[in-house]
Amino acid sequence: MDTTKAELDLADELGYELVRFVRLINRAKSQVAKQGPDGVERAAYAILFTLIHEGPQRTSRLAESLHSEISTISRQSSSLVQHGLVERQADPEDGRACLLAPTAEGHRVFEENRKVRNEWLAEVLHDWSEEDRQTLNSLFGRLNSGIEKHAPQLADQPQAKGATA
Repeated sequence: MDTTKAELDLADELGYELVRFVRLINRAKSQVAKQGPDGVERAAYAILFTLIHEGPQRTSRLAESLHSEISTISRQSSSLVQHGLVERQADPEDGRACLLAPTAEGHRVFEENRKVRNEWLAEVLHDWSEEDRQTLNSLFGRLNSGIEKHAPQLADQPQAKGATA
C-alpha cells in the first residue's frame, strides 16, 4: 500500500490523540481507588468484563485474551472467586480442567461499575450534540474494528511472504 504524506500526517495526529487519550484514561483510573468498594483490585475487573462478554473461559485463554501472564490472571481470578464474583466450573470438554464463570453477584457488581462508568462518560459528553455522540461511537467502533483487523506484526513473528520491512 502506498501511503501519502497527507495520510501519514493525519495518522501522526491520530497517534498523538490516542496517546493522550490513553494517558487521560489511565489518570482517571488511578484517581479511582486501586481497590473498588468491594475490595477487589480494579485490574481484576478486566477478567470479570471478559467473562461476562465472552462467556466462561480457562485461565490460559483469559491470559491470552488479556495479554497478561497466567500467574497474574490466576491471582486476580482467585480474588474474584474469594469475593464471590466468579466461580470455577468443570470444563465440559475436559473434566480435569476448570472454567471461570461470573456468578450472579459478579453480574451485579459488574453492572454497578458499568453504571458508574456510563454516568461519568455521559457527564464528559454532556455538552456534545446527539449527532456528535453518535458519530463518536460509530467512528470509535470502526477504529477498534480496524485495529483488530490490522493488528501490528510483532518483531519476533516471521514476516509474511513477500513482505518488506
